[in-house]
Amino acid sequence: MAERIPEELQQKLIERLRFYEDIGIRLFFRDRGAGAHADSPAAAASRAEVQKEETILAKTVPKYEPRKLAPVAPRKMDVFPVPSGPSLFEAVNKIADDSLLKIRTDLGDCTRCKLHKGRNKIVFGDGNPKAELLFVGEGPGADEDAQGLPFVGRAGKLLTQMIEAMGLQRKDVYICNVVKCRPPENRAPEKDEVTTCSPFLLRQIDAIAPKVIVCLGSVAAQTLLETNRGISHFRGQWLEFRGRKLLATYHPAYLLRNPSAKGEVWKDLQKVMSALGLEVRKSKSS
Repeated sequence: MAERIPEELQQKLIERLRFYEDIGIRLFFRDRGAGAHADSPAAAASRAEVQKEETILAKTVPKYEPRKLAPVAPRKMDVFPVPSGPSLFEAVNKIADDSLLKIRTDLGDCTRCKLHKGRNKIVFGDGNPKAELLFVGEGPGADEDAQGLPFVGRAGKLLTQMIEAMGLQRKDVYICNVVKCRPPENRAPEKDEVTTCSPFLLRQIDAIAPKVIVCLGSVAAQTLLETNRGISHFRGQWLEFRGRKLLATYHPAYLLRNPSAKGEVWKDLQKVMSALGLEVRKSKSS
C-alpha cells in the first residue's frame, strides 16, 4: 500500500498549483534526460524511481480543481471591487504631520505578530521619503532580514536594474513591503500577519504621498486592493488606491524564474514612466 502524503503537504501542493494557475502557468513537464546516457542502467533506474513517485502522487494527492472566477473587465482608474465585511484599513485614519520617522518609532521593536520570533532585523523601507514612485513588495527575504533593507538580494538587484532602466535611481523612489519581518522559509505572509502589519504600510503610503504605487507580486496587490483574485487578472492595468494611481506587475523573484515575462513587466513600467512624465524609450535590452 502506497504511503499517504501528509495532509499539510497536500495542502501546500494544492496552494502552489493554484498560485501557478493564477499567474497563468497551467502546463508542467519534466525533462527526463536524453542523449548518450539515456539508456544507461542508471538512467533506467532514475526513470523507474520517477515513475514510482508520480504513481504515488497520483493516488494520494487530491485532484486539483481550478477555481471558477467571474470574468473581470476593470476600467481605467476603476476602483477594484472590495469583498464584503470591514476593510483592512477601515480603522486607519490619516495622521496629521505623520512622517516615516514617527511611523518607524511607533513600530518600535515590534512583537505584534508571530513573525518577530524568527526575524533578525525589521525591514522598514528605504528610499526618498517624498518619492513620486513607491514600490510595494511582499516581505523580506534572507538577505533583507540580514541587512535590514528591502530588496537587496537577487530579486533586489533585478529591481534596481528595472528602476535604472526607467531612467531613475533607487534613491529617487521608495521601496517597502507589506510585512516588515521575514516569513519563515520565505513563505507568503499569512492573513493575520498582513492584518497586523498593513496599517504601518498604509501610514507609509500616506506620509510619502506618491503619485504612483507599483505593487510587485500578488501579495502586495491583493493586500492594497483587498481582493483574492490572482495578479494575472489585473496586471498592467491602472487602478486606484485612496486617490492614487496603482499598477500591479510581477515580482522580480518571479522574473528570475521566468525570464520570458520581463517583456510584459517592461511594458508595465513604461506605463508608469508615462504617468510620471519620464521619457519612454521604444525598446529595452533584455
